[in-house]
Amino acid sequence: MKKLLTAIMLVVFVLNITLSQPALAADIANGEQIFSLQCAGCHINGGNIIRRGKNLKQKALKQNGMDSIEAISSIVATGKNNMSAYKDRLSEQEIADVSAYVLEQAEKDWR
Repeated sequence: MKKLLTAIMLVVFVLNITLSQPALAADIANGEQIFSLQCAGCHINGGNIIRRGKNLKQKALKQNGMDSIEAISSIVATGKNNMSAYKDRLSEQEIADVSAYVLEQAEKDWR
């Protein structure tokens, strides 16, 4: 009985550590580099040269339901309308990095 209790406690401990690990932290500096190379052609300073209302300013992100890392990451990965998908060009970490950069810049009004 004591061995069983010890084994259960060990499993609970390992699961707790494994499941409580945070997602990969975003690297904002890397996100900025990726944005400059992959996104700035259409989204210079958070704008949009293709579709004016689909810019990366905080107000537009909120209006379009794109004001979270998850939402931005999803559209970066899968694309939408004129926005190309980048899941085949960028790693999951790079998508997270550029998404975090976009959200941070939107909060700073791209200054």
